[in-house]
Amino acid sequence: MVLLSPIFRALYWIYRGYSGLRHWTVRRFTPLGLALAGGVGSAALLGFDTDNTVGYQAFALMFCLLVVALVFSPFFRAKFSVSRILPRFATVGMPMHYDVEVRNLGARTQAGLTLLDDLADPRPDFRSWLAVQLDDEKHLRPFRFNRERRLHRFRIAKIKEAELPLLPAGQTARARVELTPLRRGVLRFESCSFARPDPLGLFRSIARHKAEQAVLVLPKRYWLPPVALPGLLKYQQGGVAMASHVGQSEEFVSLRDYRRGDPPRHIHWRTWARVGKPIVKEFEDEFFVRHALILDTFTERPRSEAFEEAVSVAASFACTVLTQESLLDLLFIGSSAYCFTAGRGLAHADQMLEILASVQPCAGKPFGDLENLVVNHVAAVSGCICVLLAWDKERQQLVKKLKSLGLPVVVLVVTTTDDAAPLEPGPMRDDPTRLHKLEVGRIEEQLARLA
Repeated sequence: MVLLSPIFRALYWIYRGYSGLRHWTVRRFTPLGLALAGGVGSAALLGFDTDNTVGYQAFALMFCLLVVALVFSPFFRAKFSVSRILPRFATVGMPMHYDVEVRNLGARTQAGLTLLDDLADPRPDFRSWLAVQLDDEKHLRPFRFNRERRLHRFRIAKIKEAELPLLPAGQTARARVELTPLRRGVLRFESCSFARPDPLGLFRSIARHKAEQAVLVLPKRYWLPPVALPGLLKYQQGGVAMASHVGQSEEFVSLRDYRRGDPPRHIHWRTWARVGKPIVKEFEDEFFVRHALILDTFTERPRSEAFEEAVSVAASFACTVLTQESLLDLLFIGSSAYCFTAGRGLAHADQMLEILASVQPCAGKPFGDLENLVVNHVAAVSGCICVLLAWDKERQQLVKKLKSLGLPVVVLVVTTTDDAAPLEPGPMRDDPTRLHKLEVGRIEEQLARLA
């Protein structure tokens, strides 16, 4: 690896140079300009033999047009103030529309402008790029080269250009922009660029203005049919508030006369003053369904499609299970052990999705950390939903332990399309209908069969 390091560094800078040139070309040339540039290249190849072809004449004409466009393309300097009106959240794969307010701070009217919103550079540093390359070489099939995947592997969003109306000096205009996020997490905007074409409509001059903002991209969610989740009503000592570790609370039922042994804190002083005898508040222990949603984050791959799909599956269940009558505990291992409780007014689905938007693969930690986290939190749980990345001995051992504690379990194993072998039931042998294999690329189809 040490000997190959200079080669990989050279390839990395070739990648950065090519991707940067490609980005510059697409932004600077209009569609007509790109077609003309392609024609120049074709005519150059055909025009070497000037005696037998007239390709050189076409080359000369088109080349001159490009030179004129570049020379007469005005050096674009203009002053703007920019403000995006962004939604609170976006979702992977779902188009997001937002407005951009542009104020012309210059002394001239600006016409024919196109707004190009700029995201932070998504290209990774050398170490991250190298890790992805080595991982691809290890896991991708030989002779299976996906050019689109290679080129757009680090792309984080697709943004459409937006046309600006006539913008007089000192006036404000709005542009409607469509953006489709491709990855979850924080999407950072860096600047706004304004493009103006040359008189021939071939090349564009660009004025760039810094405008930093951000929006959180939530995981993709799949539609789930009504799923009969495991577990029955279970007693929760201290009620919902106690279940979420934020204090003690029980379900208030009614008022009644004081009995010897009632705690003083239950006395209803206002009613005692009105009726002239001690009255206490009566409470009832709460019983409700509480599920554990266990997310497997243990993968050595820096960019794993199976992991991203597992997060999407967990997000789909988080949106489906959260009702007024149940709690959901999200359990996973990241930089530390996490347990987040939502439902019954404690937190909303959006808050759980925010957490899932930032989940990262966990490498270098033992799977036993997740097992310990789960075992320490299942005392009050009615049932478990396990979203796993494999079905090996460690994960089967976790499921076996949960079943030994008397907990009903639903297991969802997310695999790649290369893994076509059926799953061995293992600890789910007594209830194989609750063991499901989900293949990347067919997740939605297979989730629809859970009903």
